Amino acid sequence: MSFHHKSVLLEEAVASLRIQPSGIYVDGTAGGGGHSSEIQKRLSDKGRLIAVDRDPDALQTLHERFDNCSNVTIVNNNYRNIKNILTDCGVEKADGILLDIGVSSHQLDTAQRGFSYHFDAPLDMRMSQQGKSAMDVVNTYSEQALAEVIFRFGEEKYARSIARNIVKYRAAQPLRTTFELVEVIKASMPEAAKRGAHPARKTFQALRIEVNGELEALAQALDDALDCLTPGGVISIITFHSLEDRLVKIKFKEWAQGCTCPKDFPVCVCGKTPRAKVLKAVAPSPEEIEENNRSRSARLRTAIKCED
Repeated sequence: MSFHHKSVLLEEAVASLRIQPSGIYVDGTAGGGGHSSEIQKRLSDKGRLIAVDRDPDALQTLHERFDNCSNVTIVNNNYRNIKNILTDCGVEKADGILLDIGVSSHQLDTAQRGFSYHFDAPLDMRMSQQGKSAMDVVNTYSEQALAEVIFRFGEEKYARSIARNIVKYRAAQPLRTTFELVEVIKASMPEAAKRGAHPARKTFQALRIEVNGELEALAQALDDALDCLTPGGVISIITFHSLEDRLVKIKFKEWAQGCTCPKDFPVCVCGKTPRAKVLKAVAPSPEEIEENNRSRSARLRTAIKCED
């Protein structure tokens, strides 16, 4: 199965990496290879690209695209394991790391993957196609746990009502499909709340994040990724919603902070210096948003590791 995905902020993300032809670069969420392909084009035979993904569909496409490229290594893993990935590849430090966080167009548009509320399909949502599914979550989590997931990861105002009705529904029969869940969500909201954006959008986002451990992966990977960079190396991250972006923004701010001594201290005693220089965030152009509406919420944040 071909993995179709339109890479967001393609030119901006690749440019942000400041690619050196002989450098080592990691695309930690390689997907169908859009960003990876542009990185690989800029590398010489002495350079190296490590393309990482956990989705079997993506891995198949990556092998089709890059198996004839001697400077590309394809890895079946989760970017949260960045340190182990580099060690297994015999790499001590990378010159650049790119992460494109979240769900891909292929995953959303492939009905049977169960990511989308627009198609009737089994509730799945597993990026790796292994382990706990969304069906498992809605049928086994307690009402309180469901409400917490939907509120925390979806920022859904009606999380408690949705969780309550999920538990009521499954008392009679298991909740198995996306459309069954959509109907439960709609029944949990007042009519006014169903106008505008799709009423299931936030709950589906929350379940997807829970199933795939997305925020935990990002939180774990951030400091590890910086550790894995050479001095002057670049980490660039594309986010698509506020929860992801907030994590990255806070961590980048922490890296950029130097001395933390009280202002009335005459000299620094903490000895802290900035770990990275943070560049201004980049949003998609109006032209890209018009061409690909899914890019509208994307933000590219870049940090450059300070010299030792």
